[in-house]
Amino acid sequence: MGKMIKDNILQYTNRHRISFMMILCLFGFCLVQAMQAPKKKAGRPKGDRVYLLHADELRYDMFGNNPDAQVVKGKVSFLHQGAHLTCDSAYFYQNSNSVKAFGHVHFRQGDTLSLVCDRAEYDGMMQMMRARNNVVLHHRKQVLRTDSLDYDRLYDMANFFEGGTLIDGKDRLVSDWGEYHTKTREAKFVYNVKMRSGKDIVTTDTLYYDVSKSRAHMVGPSKIVSGASVVNTQNGYYDTKTDRAQLYGRSTLVDKDKTITGDSLYYVKNGESQGLGNVVYVDKKNKNSLHCNYMRYNESTGYGFATRNPVAIDYSQKDTLWVHSDTMKIFTFHINTDSVYRKVHAYHKVRAFRNDVQAVCDSLVFNSQDSCMTMYKDPIVWNANRQLLGEVIKAYMNDSTIRFAHVIGQALSIDQMPDSIHFNQVASKEMKAYFEGGQARLGESIGNVQTIYYLTNDKDSSLVGLNYMETDTMRMYLSPERQLQKIWANKSVGTFYPITQVPPTKVKLSNFAWFDDIRPKDKNDIFVWRGKKQDQQLKILKRHSAPLQVLSQTKSEKQPNEKLKDNAELKK
Repeated sequence: MGKMIKDNILQYTNRHRISFMMILCLFGFCLVQAMQAPKKKAGRPKGDRVYLLHADELRYDMFGNNPDAQVVKGKVSFLHQGAHLTCDSAYFYQNSNSVKAFGHVHFRQGDTLSLVCDRAEYDGMMQMMRARNNVVLHHRKQVLRTDSLDYDRLYDMANFFEGGTLIDGKDRLVSDWGEYHTKTREAKFVYNVKMRSGKDIVTTDTLYYDVSKSRAHMVGPSKIVSGASVVNTQNGYYDTKTDRAQLYGRSTLVDKDKTITGDSLYYVKNGESQGLGNVVYVDKKNKNSLHCNYMRYNESTGYGFATRNPVAIDYSQKDTLWVHSDTMKIFTFHINTDSVYRKVHAYHKVRAFRNDVQAVCDSLVFNSQDSCMTMYKDPIVWNANRQLLGEVIKAYMNDSTIRFAHVIGQALSIDQMPDSIHFNQVASKEMKAYFEGGQARLGESIGNVQTIYYLTNDKDSSLVGLNYMETDTMRMYLSPERQLQKIWANKSVGTFYPITQVPPTKVKLSNFAWFDDIRPKDKNDIFVWRGKKQDQQLKILKRHSAPLQVLSQTKSEKQPNEKLKDNAELKK
């Protein structure tokens, strides 16, 4: 009895053990299938069969290293989905639908793509071509050379990873790694990238290249060398067809002694370039610079335009000059010749500061041909304790130091005395001042001259009296220390008043005006506009004009209908 029970238990246990083992095996089989499923790379369709079209010799290597392969030799040719593969010899794996090709490997896809190499592996299931050694890929007019290339027919993408060169017309790109999309004709180059386009050379770490547009996108620290010009950028686009560059991320353009830096630069070789956002132009040779938020410059014409808070800085002398206005323009004449010269226009609300001279006017023109700076519309110039104003002021420079000044119309010169209360004054139709070493040595006043001059005691510099004078022409000679040496006047009339007997009406000329509140105090003050009040502006004086002359018409000046009449009369 006990034995029967024991046998039943054993049978029951064995049945359950067998059932458990079957369930365990089924679970393991499902697990294996689940783990193997991703290896099929879902999403890639199965390729058609690879067909062997021709071979001079075919055999099996049943006992060799490739027992599953057909060994084919001599003018070998394969076909797969419209693509042809030819070589000298190959291993053909029918089960895996793949080929290992050797010797003069040539892969052709349609009329636009051709690939040659020394050896290759082609997977028909994955539609993948792995080419090695002396690989040359021809796609349309582009040529890609490398030693290791993988071409994915499904995604139309070629990858190289042991150094490669893409040749596109005049453009030649080299990098350690890259990819090329045959459908979109876009390429990506990474690590030690160098592109040569004609005489231009681009070096960067990462470059995206659009073959159809011949347009390169540089990412990371990049440099463009074009002759004597060097561009540095962190993010830039370069069109090799038009030689245009769009640069972002605080880029710099260096052309010999000239440098342009800006948040965004749009560079056109031999054309008009633009800069936006904190633009800085530096001319190291002439020691000047220009700061603004928008600037454009045409390299071929020499025309420049700057606005949005422009500031011109000249540091050619020991003292630096700052000039600010709403807008600045530069015009170049006879460019690329020995007779080249430039004109700089600054307008409106011009303010200038240098330690020894300050100026304010509505507009300004500087001509490099005669080194003349002309200030228009209520110009005022200050030098130490002296103020000079008129309708127009012309200053002729010599290496950034003034050599001659000419004030035209309603000229007024005022010198503030050390006591800050009394003023020496000269008013006339026009004034001329001659300088030596930047110091005034001779002043000439012409037309309706009026002067108020205070005499001082040589011992203690105290005021002795006031001399009022009217004349037609006057010359004042000054020492290098700016001390008055002598005065020459033609047919003058005047009055001398002791300092204690000066009439209040003779202390100031009728057109006296002291604009110390308008004067720029430092280089930062040039950005704050303070102009004359409406009642302080110079009066517009009507000038006498010569009457128009009426001349009799000559025969050449007659109208066409009049000439016809004359011809008709002659015929009669």
